Amino acid sequence: MLTTSSLSPELAELDRQFAAAKALASELVDGLQESQFNWRPDAHSWSMAECLLHLNLVGDRCVRMLEPTLADARGRGRLADGPFGYGWLGKWIIAHTEPPSKHKYKAPRAFTPAYGQPIAAVLPTFRRLQEQLSRQLEQASGLDLAHIKVPAPEARPLRFNLQFTFTWIAAHERRHLWQARQVRNHAAFPAFR
Repeated sequence: MLTTSSLSPELAELDRQFAAAKALASELVDGLQESQFNWRPDAHSWSMAECLLHLNLVGDRCVRMLEPTLADARGRGRLADGPFGYGWLGKWIIAHTEPPSKHKYKAPRAFTPAYGQPIAAVLPTFRRLQEQLSRQLEQASGLDLAHIKVPAPEARPLRFNLQFTFTWIAAHERRHLWQARQVRNHAAFPAFR
């Protein structure tokens, strides 16, 4: 979480959300054995490891797309004061992304996680991505978040503004961390030894 007070209220709230996601992931995984981390409730459900790995795959793509966009916007002086929004379509997408999940969506192949991942690889990567996103919020501070566009990670022809993009990333993380929590709270979750 950033310590700077230079963030707009919108970006400061997103920074808080990324810090909360980082803390929640650590809490969910704390004390787990690899077999528990990779346990699936059924053949069609993801394990906690798969939920976090999916977030890592999507998060990495987002961070890599945001980096040049932020640098270019800063270099061109694309500045504006907020508050910023993202319209009815963005609101609809966010509402359908937030947990609890009402609709299941099939992850695109590029974001489908591999089964059998070690905690030592997945959790530190997730935590690092949250720190990168936090730094990118700082880079976005003062930019015109409503008019600077970023390609959608899952649908390249679509482009969304920066405010929506950061908000969607946070909502997407909440969705899959909620999903991971459901796995850990499942009645058949393997007992701790």
